[in-house]
Amino acid sequence: MLTHPHIWRAIDALAARHGMSPSGLARVAGLDPTTFNKSKRGAANGKLRWPSTESLAKILSATGESLDEFVSTVGEIPNVRARMVPLIGLAQAGSAGYFDDAGFPAGS
Repeated sequence: MLTHPHIWRAIDALAARHGMSPSGLARVAGLDPTTFNKSKRGAANGKLRWPSTESLAKILSATGESLDEFVSTVGEIPNVRARMVPLIGLAQAGSAGYFDDAGFPAGS
């Protein structure tokens, strides 16, 4: 689903991938440098502001990225740490103490 935070995160990520700030990206695309400022992402009354399709087209043209590439990053959540799942080797798994007679993990 396309959400307000996702689209803005994707714009920020696009700028970062090309070594720019959101303001720098706007400038390179021929837009007002404040176009993508965080302060402009919502109105004073709380209404969310979305980037225009024209602004998106200009930043994609300026960076050489396709719409497909951009859209593929829209739902990504950067810097999320995956949980580690403990693993043991097959030889260890066959040793006594790791699993009970029914094949369930032993221990607490």
